[in-house]
Amino acid sequence: MENIRNIVVMGHGKCGKTTLTETMLFNAGQVKRLGSVVDGTTVSDYDSEEIKRQCSINTTVEPIKWKEFKYNIIDTPGFFDFAGDVKAGVRAADSGLIVVSGRAGVGVGTEQVFDYAKTKDIPIVFFVNKLDDKNAGYEKTLEQMKEVFGKAITPFVYPIKEGDEYKGYVDIIDMTARRYEGTERIDIPVPDGMEEVVAPLRDMIMEAVADTDEELMVKYFEGEPFTVDEIKHAIRKGIKDGNIYPVYCGSGQANIGVRSLMDGIGKYLPSPSEIVEIGRKADTADPVELVQSESEMTSAVVFKTIADPYVGKMSIFRVYSGSIKSDSTYYNPNKGENERIGKVYTICGKKQTEVNAVKAGDIGCVTKLDFTKTGDTLCDRNKNVILTGIEFPQPVLSMAVLPESKGDEEKIISGLTRLMDEDPTFTVANNPETKQTLINGQGEMHIDVLVSKLKNKYGVKVILEEPITPYRETITKTAVVEGKHKKQSGGHGQYGHVKIEFTPGLTDELIFEEKVFGGSVPKNYFPAVEKGLRDSVMHGVLAGYPMVNVKATLLDGSYHPVDSSEMAFKTAASLAYKAGMLQAGPVMLEPIGYLKSYIPESIMGDVIGDINKRRGRIMGMGESDKKGLNLVEAEVPMSEMYKYATDLRAMSGGRGSFTFEFVRYERAPMEVANKVIASRNDK
Repeated sequence: MENIRNIVVMGHGKCGKTTLTETMLFNAGQVKRLGSVVDGTTVSDYDSEEIKRQCSINTTVEPIKWKEFKYNIIDTPGFFDFAGDVKAGVRAADSGLIVVSGRAGVGVGTEQVFDYAKTKDIPIVFFVNKLDDKNAGYEKTLEQMKEVFGKAITPFVYPIKEGDEYKGYVDIIDMTARRYEGTERIDIPVPDGMEEVVAPLRDMIMEAVADTDEELMVKYFEGEPFTVDEIKHAIRKGIKDGNIYPVYCGSGQANIGVRSLMDGIGKYLPSPSEIVEIGRKADTADPVELVQSESEMTSAVVFKTIADPYVGKMSIFRVYSGSIKSDSTYYNPNKGENERIGKVYTICGKKQTEVNAVKAGDIGCVTKLDFTKTGDTLCDRNKNVILTGIEFPQPVLSMAVLPESKGDEEKIISGLTRLMDEDPTFTVANNPETKQTLINGQGEMHIDVLVSKLKNKYGVKVILEEPITPYRETITKTAVVEGKHKKQSGGHGQYGHVKIEFTPGLTDELIFEEKVFGGSVPKNYFPAVEKGLRDSVMHGVLAGYPMVNVKATLLDGSYHPVDSSEMAFKTAASLAYKAGMLQAGPVMLEPIGYLKSYIPESIMGDVIGDINKRRGRIMGMGESDKKGLNLVEAEVPMSEMYKYATDLRAMSGGRGSFTFEFVRYERAPMEVANKVIASRNDK
């Protein structure tokens, strides 16, 4: 356990995380040749969707044996639509490796994953990648990192450049240098002129070392050099406490600087036993600190689920105490159920290797759990502890999904249900009013991936449509009308006659009253009249949307002792409704929602302008409780919010976020109402 390191690899999209992971596997001799993201041959990106799109979509685990260590590398996606998988990877990790492109610099995604790591309070190390690119700039990127992430940014290596070519690096801690000739790495003296460049950086590291201990501080001020062990121990402490963010650099593609990074992970990042894990008692919710040890009773967290149509549900877990053994039973306190476990595996990309047990501090996989979902705990029954789950982002974009072929509705729901086991960041809802099945996801790419998975994994093709906005209709004035249903067809006929007053009501539900005198309509037909009206208000007279805020008062009518029936009076009420609504000034109502947009101050004007274009009303502006962001509050028609998530992401460069909740209905402008009525009548 002391030699295990669980590292989540994160960064902005296209910064080279997967290539770096592949190079680590290659350096450890676990792959014979380097795979390529472009060719779809990497260990991490094995899913058909990842190969097609040339980017990571899922979090995967790659165990690497490096010298005396075992590194569980957790490779995560870089695109915003798959942030849930990044959070899952962070949950299982003891430290974070953030990859930064030396060409593109610190992106929005870089800041986002840094915040994820800080939320869990795990140590962080950076790798500035792609320095073999002629447009890369290490110094510029380093300055940007210091500006964004603070003074804890501490370069451990410094690149050696000859002209525009990146040839190697100086190790600032031990003041040695390495030069690359092709794939060969050669130890060389620190090049002339570079000692003056790296000496201040080494002083900065020594100052950080001194800050970790009073005795070291005394040595530092007295000018006494630190020993190698003192430096190593102090750096480990500084990294664990979050006072040092080591920065390595190189090229994952060219395999430059990667072995130095791999050495640093083992030397400086904490083992599982050094990380405090807090859970809570399942019965009392009292906090409890876990001792991460193989000798303790078992506790583990499932942090990733894979829905495989052939193997079934695969649950990837991190063990915090004890061990998960094959042919055993463990308790899921989240669900209150026992889980029977058959075979236990370690996992590397898509490859599974059967083992007898997965011990504390390590990561493994089991299949076909009945009750356990992502974020759930598995433990010994007597331990009865719930470990912290995963807080996934809420969906921000909805699309209606229709079967391409009739009769595939059940297949769609079945496939989406299985995919929800794999991906908790989307939801499925059936809108009984619009008769649409809605997929609610993180963005257009996310939903597009789900549609592709439905087709490829479960053999069902679907069509995406914009969700129907749930408009309403109401009336604005009073109308008194009659409805008469009279039919003779030999024998008993049908006869029902009502006189009803329709007025604007105070509630969404129909208010029904009766003021009949003299028995013109017998009491036993009142329920039929009410039923006819309640059925009728489900469909308005303008565009067929439900009618709200209507009061109907039965005033008079007539009946036939033989031909009258409940059905006849129900029909008569329906006829009165249709005539009365047209006379009572019918209007369209549109749903209004309350928008809270969290945005950088620099785009405040753009966001306000965009809200105005959506017919929104600004309700307030000011600072938010989210770091570096301002808050804009507005009331906006729901019909105008389609794809707002995509537009806000584009305006803010991915920094913006929002919440939107329905608040009420209000009268739609005439041009909007006419457009809605015309579109419904066309259908």
